[in-house]
Amino acid sequence: METPLVSIIMPVYNSSKNLNRAIDSVIKQTYQNWELLITDDCSTDNSVEIAKLAAEKDHRIKVFSLNKNSGAAVARNNSISKACGDFIAFLDSDDIWIPEKLKIQINFMLLNQYPFTCAGYNVLSGSKIISTYIPPQKYTYKEMLFNNCVGTLTAVYNCKELGKIYMPDIRRRQDYALWLKIMRTKSIDLHSVGIVLGSYRHVAGSVSSNKIKLLKYQYFVFRKCENFSIFKSIFYVSANIINRLFFKY
Repeated sequence: METPLVSIIMPVYNSSKNLNRAIDSVIKQTYQNWELLITDDCSTDNSVEIAKLAAEKDHRIKVFSLNKNSGAAVARNNSISKACGDFIAFLDSDDIWIPEKLKIQINFMLLNQYPFTCAGYNVLSGSKIISTYIPPQKYTYKEMLFNNCVGTLTAVYNCKELGKIYMPDIRRRQDYALWLKIMRTKSIDLHSVGIVLGSYRHVAGSVSSNKIKLLKYQYFVFRKCENFSIFKSIFYVSANIINRLFFKY
């Protein structure tokens, strides 16, 4: 049986500090049939040079550059448009995978015929693990509206089965909007591997670390991407606030 090709989507913007570690975590995968599609969003540091050097050493790595700074959604969508894989996986330039990540998750999807999955992840501050999150075994679209349980670095969808699904062209929370889009348009549930397969790097000042900004952008997702009424959008944002009082991820 032929091993499916996995297309790994990585947006890059001024990521020189952590980019090598992210790329190395892909190269060290025990699952070898992958392509890493890096799209640089007009970095002003040497991120492009780092990515191109890695591509010179490994033909599975492909580097693209946008003509103007357009945000992570456009960068990710550019990589998705170039993808040739049966599966689409996501890894941001400051996050890392464990070596068995793809092997475990792709086998899990094939064995159970799940088209959309995620996994657990650690949250890092520097090199220190400050928290760990394991998503529920199964998540419905309605449950996702109340709380985003997906760490982007753990998300994988079956492109061969579902087709290419692109992120909404919004500046923030486009990953959350994509999970909702996949589940709503394809009428499917999300399933979790149930173990930690990578680490997310907590960055001070980021949207995910600023709860008020994050909730504001989630309101925008409900209004503009899910086409909810003002009342319904406020309801789900309020539900997210309650969830975040109890969960710190």
